[in-house]
Amino acid sequence: MDAIHWAWLREGRHGATLLVAAQPGAKTTAWVGLHDGALRIRIAAPALDDRGNAALCAWLADALHVARRDVWIERGEKSRRKQVAVRMPAVQALAFLRPLLEQAQAQRVSD
Repeated sequence: MDAIHWAWLREGRHGATLLVAAQPGAKTTAWVGLHDGALRIRIAAPALDDRGNAALCAWLADALHVARRDVWIERGEKSRRKQVAVRMPAVQALAFLRPLLEQAQAQRVSD
């Protein structure tokens, strides 16, 4: 995966900024892969009363091995396209996310 595919990740004011295309109301929370310059993530929680956003942030915090308080929605709270801030350097976030994305892409190819 080369730099051209990293449009979904950049260094922000507080650390990494992720561009996410969320799919709320899914059966399970899981990576789908990349879509239109963003990480596509299925969210098991509905997009109701901020439950989808909370589930997305909690899931990303777990995937990135950071505390839940270190992940928050910067933009797009009411939209499926979100800008998510993570209090960690972008290069470190990439190190955690890259294997998960490669696994999701390999699974899509095999399906």
